[in-house]
Amino acid sequence: MKKAVVTGGTHGMGLAIVRELLARGAEVVLTGRNERNIEEARTALKGEAAHVVRSDAGSMADIAALGDFVGEKLGSVDHLFINHGMARFTELADVTEQEWDRHFAVNTKGSFFTVQRLAPLLNEGGSVVFTTVANDVVFPGLSAYSASKEAMRAFAHVLAVELLPKKIRVNSVAPGYIKTPTMGVADLSEEQRREFERQGDESTPLRRIGTVEEVAKAALFLAEDATFSTNVELAVDGGFAQGLGH
Repeated sequence: MKKAVVTGGTHGMGLAIVRELLARGAEVVLTGRNERNIEEARTALKGEAAHVVRSDAGSMADIAALGDFVGEKLGSVDHLFINHGMARFTELADVTEQEWDRHFAVNTKGSFFTVQRLAPLLNEGGSVVFTTVANDVVFPGLSAYSASKEAMRAFAHVLAVELLPKKIRVNSVAPGYIKTPTMGVADLSEEQRREFERQGDESTPLRRIGTVEEVAKAALFLAEDATFSTNVELAVDGGFAQGLGH
């Protein structure tokens, strides 16, 4: 039985990754911060193979506790999916230091130190898969989010080299517009989410937004099937970042 950890696994793309892992017979530790999402995931994923943990990726104490839990519950890990993240639309003049710091605490610092804490538990030949974002895509109002994800890309390249001695592959999946409960951005109204989805349908070359299941399958491909690939970023964006149709 494969063993995996999925951060940000209680909803959206993360939950789809968890479901795909469970369908393949894996045992999974998944994390979340929102209490409602945590309880809904616990209800939906009943069974001994799924372990839902409340963990704030922006908290070093929570990251340490997660490492302890994974060590006790799983012992070792085959696949680590760094999927958590936060995004808020804020125009340049309105970005605060607190908001900037929170983006980097969760998306960048949290991702790096989660890998650092769990890397000793990764089996030789295992994998790490980061969730980034469609490359070269510019969304006004997402400067802090975009910067934090670019920083993640930078250290993912280095980690791919540093983990080579254990034959651990480090790759990334880069989604474009994906249909999730929040459309990937916190605090949007229902009207704003519908508009964001409409923009995605119109601007994506395939003329539709993606599904969480499509992202999950791509992430699992990188984790399990792409055994001769490392330091790769796989776009799952309907051709958006590739400029098709523009």
